[in-house]
Amino acid sequence: MVSLTQQSCRAFAQALASKAPVPGGGGAAALAGALGTALCAMVGNFTVGKKKYAAVEADVQAMLERCQALQERFLHLVEEDAAAFEPLSRAYAIPKDAPDRAQVLEEATWQASQAPAEMVRCCAQAVALLEEMLEKGSRLLLSDVGCGALLCRAAMESAALNVFVNTAALKDRQAAGELEREMDALLQDALPRADQVAKQVTERIRKKEDGTWQ
Repeated sequence: MVSLTQQSCRAFAQALASKAPVPGGGGAAALAGALGTALCAMVGNFTVGKKKYAAVEADVQAMLERCQALQERFLHLVEEDAAAFEPLSRAYAIPKDAPDRAQVLEEATWQASQAPAEMVRCCAQAVALLEEMLEKGSRLLLSDVGCGALLCRAAMESAALNVFVNTAALKDRQAAGELEREMDALLQDALPRADQVAKQVTERIRKKEDGTWQ
């Protein structure tokens, strides 16, 4: 069977729209994160080698390496999220009077929360890269930085929903609470930063300093 990330864009979208259990919201979030990070890398690749940006060449090269690693991680997370769903689906199918059902379901639910939690962490890193690329990347590709920030923002919120839907079902409220607090802290920090990147891009493109539309 072809892995999800080796499918064509059309096939992935069709699978997402179908009754197939995977991919779902988590896989879509990871893909959005990969695309947002790829846009950051595209800006960097158009920047390196240009005399105008020679002073930041080393910084942009380093950012490209980080973008590549994050992009690959996001794509792996598409597969990891799908792999975690099957055990959870099997756990829910266990008869309710089975003595081990609660433990199996708890473990499967916890595991199902891990891939989207890692997506949230990766999105926070991607937002930081986009902030830096906004200042150091080619001015000809400003809009791509903004698009990347918005994609990563959407990926982050979507992934967080997939964490919370699982932690809400956990019996271990201490573990659930710790993960939820980590996610909340990342969201509270990175989402406004992603919004600010997109806002700055819009203002620079529209040449409006007060943030209003023309």
